[in-house]
This record gives sequence, C-alpha cells and structure tokens, in this order.
Amino acid sequence: MSSVQKAVIPVAGLGTRVLPASKSIPKEMLPVVDKPVIQHVVEEAVKSGIKEIILVTRSGKGVIEDHFDKHYELEAELSRKGKTEILESIQNIVPADVTISSVRQPEALGLGHAIQCAASLVNNSPFVVILPDVLVNNYTNNSTDLSKMISAYEATGASQIMVEAVPEDKVQMYGITDCEGKTPSAGESVAISRMVEKPAPEEAPSNLAVVGRYVLPGEIMQLLDETKPGAGGEIQLTDALDTLLQSNPVEAYRMMGKTYDCGSKLGYLQAHLAYGLQHPETKDGLTAFLNDLGK
Repeated sequence: MSSVQKAVIPVAGLGTRVLPASKSIPKEMLPVVDKPVIQHVVEEAVKSGIKEIILVTRSGKGVIEDHFDKHYELEAELSRKGKTEILESIQNIVPADVTISSVRQPEALGLGHAIQCAASLVNNSPFVVILPDVLVNNYTNNSTDLSKMISAYEATGASQIMVEAVPEDKVQMYGITDCEGKTPSAGESVAISRMVEKPAPEEAPSNLAVVGRYVLPGEIMQLLDETKPGAGGEIQLTDALDTLLQSNPVEAYRMMGKTYDCGSKLGYLQAHLAYGLQHPETKDGLTAFLNDLGK
C-alpha cells in the first residue's frame, strides 16, 4: 500500500473570478457536464490511491460536504421509481473505503495557511495537495498524473510539484520553477533549484509553471507554521517550499494530461466542451452541435 494516503483540498476560496455564478453557489459545486468540479477532483484523488480526503472549508460551503453525504429521501425515491442507474451514480460517488472530513479556515490568509489548517488531520504523514480550481484530464492516459507523482515521491523521497509548459509571454501569471535549464519529458520529474512567483518574462528561469498538484512530506506543516506572511500579506506555500528546498529535494513533474482552470470563465467553458466530448451520453450530440456552429 502507498504511504501517501491523504489529500488536502482547499475549498474556502470566494470564487471571485466566476462571479456572479459563485455568489450563492460555491465555485467547487459548479457542474462540468453532470458532476460538480469538486467531484471530478475527488474522483481523481481516489483513482490515484488516496483514501482520506480533507476539505479545508469555511462558512457557507456546507453544500460541498452535503454532496458527499447520503441523501436518504432522494435515494428512496429513485429506488421506488426503478431509476437504478441514476441511483447508483449518487450512491457510489465515494467508495466505502474512502473517508471525507473537513476543517475550517477561519480567515483567508493564503494557500499556505489553508493547508496548515489541516495539520492535525495530516498528522505528519506525506500527503497530496489538490487545488480544486484545476481539473487535470487524463482521458487518453492509462494512469493519472497524480498517481505517477505519488509513485515518484515514494521512489525518490523528493517532493513532487506538477508543472506544465506555458507560453513565455504568460509566465508572469504563474509560479515558475527553476530546473537549471533541464526540461522533463511528459510523465517525468527533474530537480528544482528554486521557484519564482510571477516573474517578468525576461527574468523567468523557465516556462514550467506550477499547476495545482503537489505531493509533500508531513514536515511541510511545521515549515508553514514558521512561514511569515509574504506576497499579499498571506502565508504562501511557495515560501515554505523554498525553505524545504534547503534541506530536502523537490522535483518538477511534467504532466501528461491537459489542465482546465475552472476558476476562470474561459477555462470553465473549455472544461465543459472537453468533458462533454468524452461523455458517452453527450459526445455525439455535442459533436454535431459544434459542427453546425462551424457552418
């Protein structure tokens, strides 16, 4: 069994980039085809071998936890009407051997702070961090990128940070990794010497951008606890990772799949199209619709 059994998913954000849709509905509950974004993310974690999901949440987000709970009245009604397939789809959202728990982030003090809020549940174990804004589509691959990151962590002991190549004129929008001029092939990892948050294009050490998946040792929690507020007055995960780099190896894992930023309007629409074209119930009709649009 893998030593990496836990995933921390920060879901306390306000979703300002997709307002007004997220005014009363958590952005994580916005659907992509027939599942909310958070379900796609949890399914990715489960498929990668994770057994304990830890949601870092806040007030007003209880509907996320409700989504993964049983709904006795709905299940009874579906059963009574003989709608077996739909019933199974809501009963099997999370396998019986996977637990979902939550902790509160009382203040919006940054990603690092959100992760540190889960320290007592992580309990010094290695763990995964998944940012729910980003869907990673591994539809054409035999395994998930996250499972390959976990395997790399267990083989080498090096923390893994998922990266993808971005256009050089876009590097100022991302955290960028410095891999001393080395570029990993898709599905492979190389050592990181430092990370630079949103560098100017002429100062960027590479075009390998961090894209929202991490495999980290439990000791990062202590480093986060000692990290002083950085950019924006928030506790930044990047700052704690820079400290970790001084004593432990950290590697950039180059993803095989395709990412969709569902925290932005464009990325959310792109995810709908990509997943809709893969869904057995919608792919044919959506393909025909898109072909008609092109006429």
